[in-house]
Amino acid sequence: MSTHYLFSYGTLQQRDVQVANFGRVLEGSHDALNGFQIAHVEITDAKVLAQSGLRFHPILRPTNNPNESVTGTVFAVTLQDIERADSYEVDDYHRIKVTLRSGKAAWVYVERGAG
Repeated sequence: MSTHYLFSYGTLQQRDVQVANFGRVLEGSHDALNGFQIAHVEITDAKVLAQSGLRFHPILRPTNNPNESVTGTVFAVTLQDIERADSYEVDDYHRIKVTLRSGKAAWVYVERGAG
């Protein structure tokens, strides 16, 4: 089983969201992603609203400034976990591969059309 990295700056860091989607609490470490900023998107999907408890979720937008950064948590996950995260995220997001400040190559969800 190969290890993948998933960077979360939002609701995938929440214990209840992790248990609902992965069947367990994920272990991770603090990290950051340069060149992005946080915006917010309104969530209308009833399942996602019930899991997160939040009507507005953070969403990443790229900037032209490498000095801007977003902090979060990087999790070591399986490919199956990535697929489960794909199912959780609404259509406003898409997954891209990035290099975190730590040097780890990780998947992250950003605004659709970005990255």
